[in-house]
Amino acid sequence: MTPTVRTMTRADLDLALDWAAAEGWNPGLADAAAFHAADPDGFLVAEVDGAPAASLSIVRFGRGAGFLGLYICAPAFRGQGVGYALWQAGMERLAPETLGLDGVPEQQANYARSGFELSHRSHRFSGRLAADRPDHTEPLAHGDLAAVLALDLGVTGFDRAGFMADWLLGDPSRQARVLRHDGEIAALGVIRACLSGHKIGPLFAADRDAAERMLDGLGRIAAGAPVSIDVPEPNAPAMSMVVARGLTSDFETARMWRGPAPAQDIARTFGVATFELG
Repeated sequence: MTPTVRTMTRADLDLALDWAAAEGWNPGLADAAAFHAADPDGFLVAEVDGAPAASLSIVRFGRGAGFLGLYICAPAFRGQGVGYALWQAGMERLAPETLGLDGVPEQQANYARSGFELSHRSHRFSGRLAADRPDHTEPLAHGDLAAVLALDLGVTGFDRAGFMADWLLGDPSRQARVLRHDGEIAALGVIRACLSGHKIGPLFAADRDAAERMLDGLGRIAAGAPVSIDVPEPNAPAMSMVVARGLTSDFETARMWRGPAPAQDIARTFGVATFELG
């Protein structure tokens, strides 16, 4: 079976996120618009006899870097080579020199065969945060955007300013907060409404104390609804922080890179933004 591969429309991306929801990935209510705006040419769909059958995104950031996600084959087309054909097409058309992904355990061996190497594991922690802790955070202001984008670059190691500007300020279903210490931004956190509950990410902080204060502020926004946060395993203070707050791990991925990996600051990464775009 040889599928036809083409660039997604926004409607195609909505369908791909429906597939993601069916897989239990619980996308955010406004994820599609932010993802598509980041790189409209970076989303591919494979069709079989005119029917969408599989999805893949390779969103490019800055010079020579990108992130892969939304690699899903619709159940009716699995085991027929459709997903792999789309994978090959995506790699040929879009793959930059440095490409990252967050891979589920059952796909990690396949990614390794395509040249991806393990960087670290991340764990999704879920539960309910206390909604009555003191809130020392404040809404992100437009005047802070340049500083926050510089923070994102310093923590992730790659330039995704266009995506992050929209992620931080582009939709009311996402709320971005900052924590200040001596006038400087000590923590950044985003909480977004999802099909079920909320997701937190990114959560960048100078140390655990700042991260905890940010988590307190985001917990007040969640107001007792379920939340999830994806925490890099090598950040021991982050792992112990979420456990201490009563969240439990229910999902695992591996951050993998093909090509030179960016210099990520794991110590300041208490929660990643999104598995689809890093």
